[in-house]
Amino acid sequence: MKSTTSQLAAHIAGETTTLATCWKVTRKDGEVFGFTDFDRDLTIDGIVYEARTGYTRSAIHTISDLSVDNLDIESALDSEALAAPDLRAGIWDNAEVLIFLVNWAALSQGKIILKRGTIGQIELKDTIFKAELRGLTQALSQQIGELYTPSCRADLGDTRCQIDLAALTVASTVTAAEDRYGFTDTARAEADDYWSGGLITWTSGENVGRKMEIRSFVASVFELFLPMPSDIAVGDGYAVQPGCDKSFSMCCSRFDNAVNFRGEPHVPGTDAVLSYPDGK
Repeated sequence: MKSTTSQLAAHIAGETTTLATCWKVTRKDGEVFGFTDFDRDLTIDGIVYEARTGYTRSAIHTISDLSVDNLDIESALDSEALAAPDLRAGIWDNAEVLIFLVNWAALSQGKIILKRGTIGQIELKDTIFKAELRGLTQALSQQIGELYTPSCRADLGDTRCQIDLAALTVASTVTAAEDRYGFTDTARAEADDYWSGGLITWTSGENVGRKMEIRSFVASVFELFLPMPSDIAVGDGYAVQPGCDKSFSMCCSRFDNAVNFRGEPHVPGTDAVLSYPDGK
């Protein structure tokens, strides 16, 4: 059962209502945005809910058996806050969303919360985007815990790995740009695959601040896993850090970090478990 103020409850029960739906979005970087389906901007609790990005949504429903309840939100890209490059770059991924109703004619009556959740899959088509809003029970469907694996379960440079990534990070610039998937930097003379699996952070150019994983590095040419949201140009600055394939051999040979390896490379695999004595 939804809770609200007595004034708003009385208004909803009346014959004529002046209701508007708002959604508050808090991105992972801490930025907060407000949007509404009303025909003018609304200011609620110090946040401006923009009307020019009016949206449509699927029906809101809640399931009692703890299965994940989703809804879809569709809107036009007609706001400075909602830019296609940012959506492609994943800036809005996993942002927290709060959807609520207000009486636009009397905002002091409070609000009634309709849904909370996080942004899931986002689809772009021309000037329209469609975002999936996942309910709070989505977190309950995630696997928690670790399994025995021959590969390392830590990420390069995290608190368990303890490798100092700052010492391995190199800053450089693009010397030739092929497309949004890759580029060449003739200053990078490292061995092939040295940067494969690593991470690029753009420090200048149209993609400044954005990051992307590296698919391969061969003869000074970087190939990215996914295209950058904006064009890569000659002279764009970037910082690159090496990757790790999480194998015990790379941990020892490249990083000399066997003491912090978080895998079990010597545990017998499936073949050993299923093997049987030779009868001969």
